[in-house]
Amino acid sequence: MSIYTELGVRPVINAAGPVTVLGGSLMPAAVLQAMNEAAASFVSLNELHLAAGRRIAALLGVEAAHVTSGAAAGIAVMAAACMAGTDPAKARQLPDTTGMRRRFPYMRAHSNPFDQAIREAGGELVPVDPVPSDLRAALEEGAAAIYYTVGRFERGESLPLAEVAGLARAAGVPLIVDGAAQVPPLANLKRFLDEGADLVTFSGGKALHGPQSSGLILGRADLVEACRLNDNPHSSIGRPMKASKEDIAGLVKAVEVYLERDHEAEWAEWERRVALLVEAVSDLPQVRARRTVPYGIAQQAPVAAVAWDEAAVGHTYEQVVAQLLDGDPRIAVRTRSRSAERLYDAYYEDEIRVYPDNLQPGEAEVVARRLREVLAG
Repeated sequence: MSIYTELGVRPVINAAGPVTVLGGSLMPAAVLQAMNEAAASFVSLNELHLAAGRRIAALLGVEAAHVTSGAAAGIAVMAAACMAGTDPAKARQLPDTTGMRRRFPYMRAHSNPFDQAIREAGGELVPVDPVPSDLRAALEEGAAAIYYTVGRFERGESLPLAEVAGLARAAGVPLIVDGAAQVPPLANLKRFLDEGADLVTFSGGKALHGPQSSGLILGRADLVEACRLNDNPHSSIGRPMKASKEDIAGLVKAVEVYLERDHEAEWAEWERRVALLVEAVSDLPQVRARRTVPYGIAQQAPVAAVAWDEAAVGHTYEQVVAQLLDGDPRIAVRTRSRSAERLYDAYYEDEIRVYPDNLQPGEAEVVARRLREVLAG
């Protein structure tokens, strides 16, 4: 009997991708083993953080690294580092920013629900238009850092990261980047730093297949050290955002394993699954299926997008999603909700999207069969 059965919770087939609400991704055996080994002993968390940061930085070829409890925590910790620096008194003072720079200019196109992490640390978000002179003016008024988001949330026009980095350097202000889900490709772990970012945060529990409550901050050594001092176990904004010794050890191993993966073979398998899913429903009347890529600049897993004439088929999108989730086995896919506000509603068309990257062997066939049954029925 599994722990989920004991609790009366039914597991799902995850065809919605590595999303937090479904637990991110599944961890390889080597990551679970590392976490089990870490759980068997006590250790100085400060020493472990430093050692893990050195190891990850060496693996990725970046200046410095720090493990957080997730990318959203990484945003808050980066913001705190840019306001309080390495001063313990200022770190304890946050989110009270008296005597500190607290403004974070960002482009309106980058507004998203995770902006809250900046405010949690005490920062003030300052929206600007994607015009160099507007951003320069905001910097001249005093700023702790420029906040830049890449990925699914980017709506409308924005300045390229490299251009923003140039403006930040000219003003002597750090540029911090939320790149939470911008892996794959592997190259993105360095790309944003190469384009001029000072700090960037990534999720550890998505494509890296580390612990769900883990994340990475990569970047300039002095700023990464400030992040560490504004994070757990120090008395700081990051104190409640605890990456455990098990999480830290697990993420180090996850990075090692990710670097060794056959990324080309993995992508080819994703394409096979998407083609299978598209083919399974393409011949149904009033149903349109296609292969697409979700969002952002990351070369993320391709997805199967399925749309239909609701009146002709006799099912709304929400009804299909509900039937898949309520069936046996339970299957989770993504769609826009029309009846209630949801986090990602603005980023989806009227369609459902089926993601292949978290499917386990044989599950793509199960999802394809069930999707066809529901739409045909």
